[in-house]
Amino acid sequence: MNFYETFWNHKYLSDDTGWDIGYVSTPIKEYIDQLTDKNLKILIPGGGNSYEAEYLLKKGFSNVFVVDISSIPLKNFAKRTPSFPKKNLLHSDFFELEDTFDLILEQTFFCALEPSLREEYVNKMVQLLKPGGKLVGLLFNIPLNNDKPPFGGNREEYLALFKEKFKIETLETAYNSIPQRAENELFIKLLRL
Repeated sequence: MNFYETFWNHKYLSDDTGWDIGYVSTPIKEYIDQLTDKNLKILIPGGGNSYEAEYLLKKGFSNVFVVDISSIPLKNFAKRTPSFPKKNLLHSDFFELEDTFDLILEQTFFCALEPSLREEYVNKMVQLLKPGGKLVGLLFNIPLNNDKPPFGGNREEYLALFKEKFKIETLETAYNSIPQRAENELFIKLLRL
């Protein structure tokens, strides 16, 4: 067990999960609602309790994968959603994944990573996405912590980070954030070049 796994296990065991809103966030729900290809291969990194995966399953998507460095939320999810394929719950370090996907959903994973890993995150997303694949989700658009997750950021920083390897289709303030995150999230839709 590495440091990161121990850190996140402790968060779940002590119920220190302020990022977990208990349901799929509105911007991601509305994005999922307009998807028509039920065969898309979808990854949710740092998926935690993964309400997004549960919602996708209810909407008829069966090729969904959740990866988390902590086994605790994966076990919680498996208990809560017994019809979800267990083989698609990956207890692993995101950076060690070897697969390709059509769509990756970003929901509080980026902000959980040390800022020094952001460039590695972008490179790994490029590796995991099929050509033309999409990275879609939410990034915080506010300064947050410097010493522990969540780590914040801003639009200019994200533009500089992603523009070389992605076509930026959308990078704008989410109009439909949950009330406690209103005006503080950017909705992203990035197309892998």
